[in-house]
Amino acid sequence: MSRVTSACPGVVQSDYLLTSNGSKMTTQNAMRIALFVLAASSMSAAARQATAHCQVPCGIYGDERRFQEMLEDTETITKAIAQIGELSGTHDANGHNQLARWVSTKEDHASNVQEIIAQYFMAQRIKADDPEYGKKLKAAHAVIVAAMKTKQSAEPASAETLKKAILDLYRAYEGREPNFSHVEAPVKAKAA
Repeated sequence: MSRVTSACPGVVQSDYLLTSNGSKMTTQNAMRIALFVLAASSMSAAARQATAHCQVPCGIYGDERRFQEMLEDTETITKAIAQIGELSGTHDANGHNQLARWVSTKEDHASNVQEIIAQYFMAQRIKADDPEYGKKLKAAHAVIVAAMKTKQSAEPASAETLKKAILDLYRAYEGREPNFSHVEAPVKAKAA
């Protein structure tokens, strides 16, 4: 197959593209890479601002609202993971487009959870002189790590781990069991 280059360096009008190191790449693979690069760049450009209120400090806090928002983000991550699983086998442009959008959505919501922990709880609400500081700090750290792991994985278990970490932070922070209407009660293991 002959290669006819276009006006753009590195672009070939054939079934293959030449990479910067001279190797060949199929146009289909190049399209896949371009979609994922586009998704990744849109994630950083469109990262949501943390809704951690303000850092004046104004004294107006909505702790319950922040927990509900993180749990809602986790539900979205769970749905995104399911959609990624369904779309991962598609071979058409629309399927690839939707796949990239769900990956981006999953990343955005995980980032939002991390921002709420960092900008709201860590910067404003968890105080170093609190007798439960270590316990709260450890629980907040677990949420940040669990959110990071949902970015790295498309496994449903990662979203469940994040949900558990958020509820554990609630227990450490509030000193009581969570009671959110849209959150299912944890399933207890049966005694053997």
